[in-house]
Amino acid sequence: MWDHEIRAMASTHAIIAASVFMATVLPAVLVPGFSVYRAHLLWIYSVSGAVTVVSVAVFWLLGITPPTKKHTVGYKLSRLFRSCLYFFLSCLFFHTVVVLYGAPLIEFALETFSLAVLLTSLTTLRCLCVLGPNVQAWIRVFSRHGAMSVWDTCLQITVAFTLVGALVGAFPIPLDWDRPWQVWPVSCSLGAMIGFLTGLVAAPAWIHYHRKQLTYKCK
Repeated sequence: MWDHEIRAMASTHAIIAASVFMATVLPAVLVPGFSVYRAHLLWIYSVSGAVTVVSVAVFWLLGITPPTKKHTVGYKLSRLFRSCLYFFLSCLFFHTVVVLYGAPLIEFALETFSLAVLLTSLTTLRCLCVLGPNVQAWIRVFSRHGAMSVWDTCLQITVAFTLVGALVGAFPIPLDWDRPWQVWPVSCSLGAMIGFLTGLVAAPAWIHYHRKQLTYKCK
């Protein structure tokens, strides 16, 4: 029933995954001595920027982004401003949550905020692309049986995989292994990215497998 949407979703996810790959490879080619471990913050912002630009462009071109009810320039600018504001507030939210979970408050503050930017780019940005700056719609989607489309279900899966990946990535940090990937926040950001990429694959696969059982309420 939703074969067209599933194909579009798989294509979109392939493009986003390719942008992550390019954002990892290009700095390694252009920046001498670059590695994900030694220049981790550069990698975080490179990947975050690539995912942000490509996601916004692809979702807009596919028409997934909800259309504006008004076509005035002022309304569109207001919508853009609210989207940027939500993005920034999400960074502050994730930063606060990570600190509450045990990250240093003052020491490594830049590293912690960089992780928050990455998490926002992988989760909140998708909410903005699919649902727009509508907090009520976000609450609806992440409530029980709140999905109203395959894209809502995809959003649930990818966000969950990303956050679980970041959480699992924190487990090795206290271990006395003295590995470079245990430096804060390398394992968390790598875990979030692995979870995100896994979610990009799992979402269309799960929806395709369960497409006959999926029913959505009318908007």
